Amino acid sequence: MNNNDIFKKLRVALQLRDDQIIEILNLVNFRVSKGELANVFRSEDHPNFMECGDQLLRNFLNGLVIHLRGTKEDPKNPKEVLDQIAKNKAPLYKEDKKPDFKKEGEKKPFKPKGAPAKKPFGQGKPSDKKQKPESPVERFKFNSGKNKK
Repeated sequence: MNNNDIFKKLRVALQLRDDQIIEILNLVNFRVSKGELANVFRSEDHPNFMECGDQLLRNFLNGLVIHLRGTKEDPKNPKEVLDQIAKNKAPLYKEDKKPDFKKEGEKKPFKPKGAPAKKPFGQGKPSDKKQKPESPVERFKFNSGKNKK
């Protein structure tokens, strides 16, 4: 089992997203981009796969200790931190409440949505033909760069 496998298993077990891992690494002043982190989690046969070095895993573990336990000056209870993360997390499945169906007597009659009723041809206001506004471009004669003699 190599460092990549350990890092992947920690990520899954702690249910961490990439941005959370980056924040944890920032706690120990270790900068890594989201792309580099994604390359670490790729499969080994992928062309962009990157080996997780000892330094990356060590800094992640040190940052994880600070994230869960806090520092000496500001200690935290790891259980409370994990509970808070779980509370803020969206549920894995949504409880779909199905609408209560109405009984036959409570239903509204069906009214099709559509265009308003059309008037018969030739009735109503006479329409004036709209004249196109004269464009200032029409005053010019285009000759496509050729001089006529």
